[in-house]
Parts: sequence; structure tokens; C-alpha cells
Amino acid sequence: MRGECRRIPSDAERDLIRLANEPQFERWRSQIERTGGCENPIYLSGWSTRYDSKGRTIAHYDTTGEPGGRIAVRCGNRRRSQCAPCSHLHSGDSYQIIRTGIGGGKNTPESIADHPQVFVTLTAPSFGAVHRAGSGHCRNSAPDRTCPHGRPLGCSLRHAEGDERIGSALCHECYDYSGHVLWHAHAGELWNRTVRNIRRFIADAAGIKRNRLTDHVRLTFAKVAEYQKRGAVHFHAVMRLDGPSGPSSSPPDWASTELLERAVKAAAGSTVVPLRASLAVGHRVFPWGRQIDVRSLSGGTHQEVTAETVAGYLAKYVSKSVSDAGGVDSRIRSYEEIRCASASSHVRALMGACWRLGSLAEFSALRLRAWAHALGYRGHVLTKSPAYSTTFGRLRAIRAEYARAKAGEVLAPGAVLKLSVWRYVGRGYTPGEKEVATGVREDLEENRLLRRWGLE
Repeated sequence: MRGECRRIPSDAERDLIRLANEPQFERWRSQIERTGGCENPIYLSGWSTRYDSKGRTIAHYDTTGEPGGRIAVRCGNRRRSQCAPCSHLHSGDSYQIIRTGIGGGKNTPESIADHPQVFVTLTAPSFGAVHRAGSGHCRNSAPDRTCPHGRPLGCSLRHAEGDERIGSALCHECYDYSGHVLWHAHAGELWNRTVRNIRRFIADAAGIKRNRLTDHVRLTFAKVAEYQKRGAVHFHAVMRLDGPSGPSSSPPDWASTELLERAVKAAAGSTVVPLRASLAVGHRVFPWGRQIDVRSLSGGTHQEVTAETVAGYLAKYVSKSVSDAGGVDSRIRSYEEIRCASASSHVRALMGACWRLGSLAEFSALRLRAWAHALGYRGHVLTKSPAYSTTFGRLRAIRAEYARAKAGEVLAPGAVLKLSVWRYVGRGYTPGEKEVATGVREDLEENRLLRRWGLE
């Protein structure tokens, strides 16, 4: 008809039509389902051959017959802000690592459930007053007082969750941004010194030479770092006492939960990391914050929280990052990026402090500019003692073995992966592929919820 308007298909719609007409569309979709609907998959091309002990080929795979001559694999990003499916998988593995370290399982003896264990929370010290969330007024203790810059030290507002002012400084000129990022840069050393002092306290309390403590008892731990709203990292950790042979042996009777609690509190309350006198920031000493929480995890009537509760609590934080505190997840390459970053003014000030101090030769070893996006903290989100429990590698190997068995590929005893060649050929989606992957991801998430509710 004359005057009739015809809608022009979008780029995504045109690409969907192209994709649906591809001969190997279903095979490509099955690859995306296998990645869990990964938001940024990596594509590889190559081949892999397995041989038995006599050199005979028992399995061969080649991507030549795959769509585009490539296969999609997970990006493996732990951050939910970057890839929800991969972060879900990573959190699940983290849950298993922490839970088996508390109650045993997956090659960790179940007898460790009776070993002395505590759940510890260590926070950063105060670097200045910040806005807080809660049911009451933000800061009503000093409504009429002002700081040296004339700004009020109180705040009579009630900040709801999601308010951008939560965690930001009441006075940006009073806030110790330099101390904040330098504490982050030394947080790893502060933790290491604290663990050493816990061991020393236990040895002294038992009347044992410090260098002979491992002949009687061993301290193991799993630690998770979390960003608070003010952009400061604090640590949650599970600590356990084992016998001299590790998890398979019981600690002596004198190595009790009460002793471990006293040791943690004493070490956390006294351990500091000094910073030598600096022309830029003067002399600094970095301690823990005043909020130190230690709770029993040992069995019996004194148990305060369960293994599942703690494991679920910590695994939740593994998928988070500085972006949950208003920051950014990607590396900062220039000061101009800080000025234009999609972050709160408080976080931009912290990144700016990293950039400024990182230009000084005396702080070059701290690599503050390289870690400006993380506000100076360069540690892993989850760390643990080697003997604490199972590992990510073991969990992934079990999952791979299950996938091979489900596909009907059973390896004979003595079979080895003899040769494989892989090459990176790209990542991500076209507009149409992204729409399909989103649908796959939503379907898988719905199925998980149905299984959890027992409705599938």
C-alpha cells in the first residue's frame, strides 16, 4: 500500500536470521549450552589424541568438523559482573573447597570435623568518617560538630540500600586516601605476619619451641577477601588445627578451640606492618581494624555456625569484586581513565591516590598504578593453605571425568593424553549469537531453580 512504513530489522535480528539458517546452528548451540551460556566464550581450534599404553589411538578429536572449525570453551571469569555462569561455577567450587576443609570429603578426612576450628573476620582500620546504611540515622552522634574544613561530622539522613553516598567520606579533605591504598598494598603482609604470630602464640602457650611447633600441631586456613562499601578490603577466614601429619592426624588435647581463639585475638590485636619514613606520607604503621570477630566452628555444644553456612557465606563473596563497591574491574592505563571512570567519586579518589603514589620511586615495589583499579590491593580473592582441603584442579578434573563418562568416552587403565595442539581464534558473540546465548543462560538458570525447589 502507498504510504505504508516497513520496519527495518535491527542488526541483531538480521544476524539471528543468518544464524538460524546456518547448517550447523544446533551444533553451535550445543557448544554454548556446554559452556553454561558463558557471556564471553573463548574459541579454540586444534586437535587432541589419546593413546593407550601400547601406543594405539583410543580417542581422537578435531575441530575441523565443528561450526567455523572451532569449539567454544568457558571464559572462566570468577566475577559475576563479567560472566554470571562462570562465576556461578567458580563459587560452587569455592564452596566445596571451604566446606570440605570444615567437615571433610573429596579426599579430605572427615575426622577434621572434630579438629579445633574458628571462623575469623578481620577488618581494615578507619581512614575517616564515611556515610553508613542502616535503619537509623547515618551519623547522629555529633550533629553540631564540624571538621577542620568546616564540614559537619554528623549526618541525620537514613541511607537506603543502593544510595551512592554509602561508603563515601563525609569530608574528602579529611579522609586518609593515601593511608587507605597503602594499607591495601600491605594487607597481604599483614595477614602473613598475623598467621606467624598465631603460631608463635600457640607454641608459647604450650611451652614448645617455636621452630618445633609443627612436630605437634599444624595451622591451616582458607581466606576470602571482600570489599566493603567504603572500598576497604576485609578478610573472612576459617582456621583449623591439625596434628603433626596434617589433616589425617588429630592435634594433641592441649590444642583446643579456646586456645586457637585466644591466639587469633591476641595476634590480630597486636600485629602491625610498619612503613619506613617517607617524604610523601611520613611514618606509617598498618594494623587491623578494631572489629575483630572470632567464632567457634568445632563440633559440640559450643558450635556457633555450621560448615554449610560458612561455606555458602564465603563462596558468595568469591564472585564479587571491587565493582560491587562502586569501582571498576579492568586495569587503569592512564589518569584520564580515572577521571572518566564509571565509579563513585570516593572510589575515583582512591584510584587517584594509587596513581599519584605509584609514580614515586619509593613505592615502585607496591605496583600501585598496576592495581589502581583494585584500589591498591593485589591479593587473590581466595587463598588457602596447601593441606587445608581439596583444590580447584581436583574439582575440575572430577568434572571433566564426569563429562567424558556422560559422553560415553571411558578411558582404559593406563591411557594417557599423548598429544594435543590448540590455538586461540577468537572470543565473544555476534549480536544474534548473544541473543541465543542469553536464552540458553536463562533456561539453565531456570532449570537450576526448579531443581532447587524440587519441581523438576
